[in-house]
Amino acid sequence: MQNVIIDQPYEFVPPVYGKFWPWLMQFYLKRYLRKAFAVESVENRDVHLLQESIDAGHSLLIAPNHCRLSDPLTLGYVSRIIKREMHAMASWHLFMQEPLKRFVLRRMGAFSVYREGVDRKAIDTAVNILVEGKRPLVVFAEGAISRHNDVLMPLMDGTSFIARTAAKRREKLGTRGGVMVHPVAIRYFFKGDVVKTVEPVLKEIESHLSWYSQQGRPLTRRLQQIGQALLSLKEIEYFGHARSGDFYERVDALMEDVLAKLEKEWQIKDVGESIVARVKSLRSTILPDMVKNNISPEERSRRWKQLAACYYVQQMSHYPRNYVRNSEKNIPEHILETVERFEEDFTDSVHVHGPLHAVVQVGKAIPVASQRDRSQPEDPIMTGIRTQLTEMLTKLSAESVKI
Repeated sequence: MQNVIIDQPYEFVPPVYGKFWPWLMQFYLKRYLRKAFAVESVENRDVHLLQESIDAGHSLLIAPNHCRLSDPLTLGYVSRIIKREMHAMASWHLFMQEPLKRFVLRRMGAFSVYREGVDRKAIDTAVNILVEGKRPLVVFAEGAISRHNDVLMPLMDGTSFIARTAAKRREKLGTRGGVMVHPVAIRYFFKGDVVKTVEPVLKEIESHLSWYSQQGRPLTRRLQQIGQALLSLKEIEYFGHARSGDFYERVDALMEDVLAKLEKEWQIKDVGESIVARVKSLRSTILPDMVKNNISPEERSRRWKQLAACYYVQQMSHYPRNYVRNSEKNIPEHILETVERFEEDFTDSVHVHGPLHAVVQVGKAIPVASQRDRSQPEDPIMTGIRTQLTEMLTKLSAESVKI
């Protein structure tokens, strides 16, 4: 399990509002993206839509999809074009790693949000940024990194709450302009030989399984075997034996059984609709006593096992259905992303695979009303974000050459 959960008291990490550091870091942006994330080039499309909203006096909330760790920095190119620094909500655990990363994140405009509870300070900071309207606010509505570029995860409603609260305050203050949400699709294109790139990773994973290298078998078949092995290992870990039947039905059953058992133990009745939301509820319930350090070492160990189960269930939920197809040509990025997900789940680390070309597609503005229209069954802001992101990613995906 990666170090995404911190069993320490949460302290809000505010952003730095100055202009000097963002200006300075722009000079290192291209080099850092290439070195850290193998992003060799970035193409921006329809950024003029953001400029039009800015010129009209509106405050901007930018809502991108979140496929890779490089997404916030990739948006730095947009910031350069519109000549506006940006603020972004970032998970607290990112600030609790290397001191240098914390230093850079803050000075690039990021501030922390506590995913294991309701973070009033983060929400207030986000709302204040939009009320002031000096800088765009970036909120990744999926709530976690998906690692699959062409399929969205369920979106978190906090995005619309922040936007609507800010719109209400701007309306009350009589501020010129309202709040506009701009969906932004970030899509990465792999520009290398995907088969040669993933071969060493597959061999390493197969060695972890004590298999001889399966080199020579069809690539999609090898991916299916590894997926079956990973699922069987988790079934044995949690239930004592591997189950049989349809692969995806087994995945769904495993996730449901693990979460339902934990939700029953911790008496969580109001479960969320998505796996990410359900995992968040469990973390928010399991973690507080660990943070307060008022439990025994044995109980702490037991809870870490439960948190690990939540982590792996969420990881499994990130594998899209039929992302890699056995009988058809496949999109290279789908193969690469699947292998990267396997690598992360087997080794808790992911190596950089490139070269990547990023396309940043800006969507049309979604006006934010200060009050939600309750006659509509779904939140129109979230529906608009999902619709535009899905359409933009579908069009971008069509530009990839199948193999």
